Amino acid sequence: MSHSLRKVAVLGATGSIGGSTLDVIARHPDRFRATVLAAHSNVAALAELCVRFRPDLAVIADPTLEAELVRRLAAAGVRCDVASGHDAVTQAVSGDLCDTVVAAIVGAAGLDSTLAAARTGKRLLLANKESIVMAGALLLDALAVGGGDLIPVDSEHNAIFQCLPGGRPNLAASGVRRLILTASGGPFRGRTRAELAGVTPEQACKHPNWVMGRKISVDSATLMNKGLEVIEAHHLFGAAPDVIDVLVHPQSLVHSMVDYVDGSVLAQLGNPDMRTAIAHALAWPARIEAGVAPLDLAACAPLTFQQPDLATFRCLALAFQALRAGGDATAILNAANEVAVDAFLAGALPFLGIADLVESVLTELPPQAVVDVQTLNERDRTAREAARRILRNAC
Repeated sequence: MSHSLRKVAVLGATGSIGGSTLDVIARHPDRFRATVLAAHSNVAALAELCVRFRPDLAVIADPTLEAELVRRLAAAGVRCDVASGHDAVTQAVSGDLCDTVVAAIVGAAGLDSTLAAARTGKRLLLANKESIVMAGALLLDALAVGGGDLIPVDSEHNAIFQCLPGGRPNLAASGVRRLILTASGGPFRGRTRAELAGVTPEQACKHPNWVMGRKISVDSATLMNKGLEVIEAHHLFGAAPDVIDVLVHPQSLVHSMVDYVDGSVLAQLGNPDMRTAIAHALAWPARIEAGVAPLDLAACAPLTFQQPDLATFRCLALAFQALRAGGDATAILNAANEVAVDAFLAGALPFLGIADLVESVLTELPPQAVVDVQTLNERDRTAREAARRILRNAC
């Protein structure tokens, strides 16, 4: 059976999601070609990927590094177009260089390119939490305009997607009672607030099950990552806040579940490896080999589940609060959290201070209606400024 070759733009190609995506692509040269590779500033790693994958276009977001990328590619004998800057990434996903976009740029920086991919009808593999947390309503509008597919590659949302009939249906009409997101609990599961007072960035970044970047590792340790995923699930699946539950599942083998009104609970299980979700999303509705070891349930530790401790891990409670508040409250939450995590990683804020800072910013900036990207970006800036001011005043 022949397949049309999918042309894939990998945004955030030098990160962990980008690496996993390119690993899957390399296993299936008859199905996929990486036509656009984009990175933020790791010019050496991007040049190496270009040598291996020979894209049509390489984009470095930092314009000061464009000449260095050109030099490295010329020295390696790689012939491909080179561009730089934030707008170049957005333009690359808007044209006909690709029909599939893996949106794995970390943080608010990924918003414009994600929206552009949706508007132009691409198959959008969404790994950028912040774009849907900030601008979920705008992203759904863009998808409606473009008519493409949005397939989440966060392991939890991909699991829910797999457990629903036909991807993203009307939940009530499909007999869905609850979406149940699982959380590993991070490195500090079971600890009290007193035990968390003095934890270091290094401790927070030591995740028991996943290898991730420092920002998302800290978010996992505070459970803010799960809070952002709750907000994502609301937008992706049209789920009201009260229909979304979180269960702590330390083994990270059940990636999420869907509870139906007839008493059935469907769960998606697998070894903790992002290539499963990425391969599913790239090939959907087909299934392809992803390089992931089969799950040996007989050899697994017993699977356990417990309620999250919202009093100790307040970030998850704050995310539910922002979601219920509506408007751009989730964008304010996300911006304040990015500043707080940066401050914690820099040694300028204690671990428990992350939730305190986010709460202060949410209190100071009541939600406003989401109108457009420009207004959202302005509110994002306002929230960051408020967070930095509160930080300064606390010192």
